[in-house]
Amino acid sequence: MEIINYNTFKKIFNEVIFESSKADLLQKVANYPNRYIGLFRPTKPKSKILQNLLQSHEIRFGDAFELIIEEYLKNTNFNILPKKFKLNNDNILNIDQCPNNENTIYYIEIKFKDNFNFKKSIRFINNFEQKLFALSKEYKGKKIVGIFYFIDPDLVKNKNYYLEELSKISKDYKIQTHLFYGESLFEFLKIPDVWKEIISHLEQWKKQVPELPEINFDIDAKNTFNEIKDLNPSIY
Repeated sequence: MEIINYNTFKKIFNEVIFESSKADLLQKVANYPNRYIGLFRPTKPKSKILQNLLQSHEIRFGDAFELIIEEYLKNTNFNILPKKFKLNNDNILNIDQCPNNENTIYYIEIKFKDNFNFKKSIRFINNFEQKLFALSKEYKGKKIVGIFYFIDPDLVKNKNYYLEELSKISKDYKIQTHLFYGESLFEFLKIPDVWKEIISHLEQWKKQVPELPEINFDIDAKNTFNEIKDLNPSIY
């Protein structure tokens, strides 16, 4: 029996990745036209537009995964706690996922691929520590587990660095921390069937994704209109 049916899975991915991409593209073209038609560009406008859409879809793919993970947590008896915390200096911390189950609160920081340069990795860990500290104050006396999670299991560029830093954080805050890739997060949470279903749905979804984005907006004029109708008139 499916935890989340395929149509729901597909709807989340399609909405997050594709539904506002046309509006975003038009804003970029209007605001930075030289990026597309400038003389000092090695690509022609059509190639640059395709490149822009493909990059946007890659980024949104990670966003869609975050949403689908949350849906699976909700459907496997986890409660989703608030993801925003105000610090003493009035700054707001945004947390990727904060589920709890029974007596444990899990703080899950989600990244798509472990392929960042070392400077970014340092920033990610510092950010993780700051959020974990904020959570420990918000839920003082509760059992908290900090998890640094990469969705793609095939890239593990900075694994040793993350393990070393998470070990230090555990000792400093007396909080259990973990580093997971791919399936291992769901094994730890004792819901291994979730990853198997995600992979199955993802394989089916990718068969329906076009080879390249369609940049002729007139082909699907009605949906195009609904997507771009709220753009500021100055964009046009």
